[in-house]
Amino acid sequence: MDNGASSYRRFLDGDDEGFVEIIKVYKDGLMLYLNNYVQNIHIAEDLMEDTFVRIVTKKPHFSGKSNFKTWLYAIGKNIAVDYLRKHSKISEVPADQLSVFLSDETDVLKEYLRDEQKILLHESLKKLNPEYAKVLYLIYFEDFNITETAIIIKKSYKQTENLVYRAKRALKSQLETEGFVYEEL
Repeated sequence: MDNGASSYRRFLDGDDEGFVEIIKVYKDGLMLYLNNYVQNIHIAEDLMEDTFVRIVTKKPHFSGKSNFKTWLYAIGKNIAVDYLRKHSKISEVPADQLSVFLSDETDVLKEYLRDEQKILLHESLKKLNPEYAKVLYLIYFEDFNITETAIIIKKSYKQTENLVYRAKRALKSQLETEGFVYEEL
């Protein structure tokens, strides 16, 4: 049982501090992951909060078949997909507000990543097919393995493995186009 699972168990047993620990550990990574879906850091923050609210109010069962982080990100992904389904029409954002959204996202990224190469890599991910960006984000920024990633994105292990392979090739091509120097991808 990983730390998140033990904190969740404590929360279910009535210790609210367990839930506070979960939020502290997972909020930033979850928000950046959800941002891959909605492309708006403020909405991603709301969806991250909705994920935690769902956990508090519904107290879903954590079976332990995957690690806690995988389970939490799968719940967040479902909430993001529901949000996108409900808000499928493109909303227009005034140009003067657009720069605020982008600067907020950059600030959160810098705080979370704290490494110039990772920031450049994250920016390159935005230029890829969204499905590629999501799977690479989960594996390289959130340290999920292919099995855990497959659970989150609801694909088979082999489909996820193939997706990762294609995504890495696309990212390598994108990075080479931008003149990025790397030792190994």
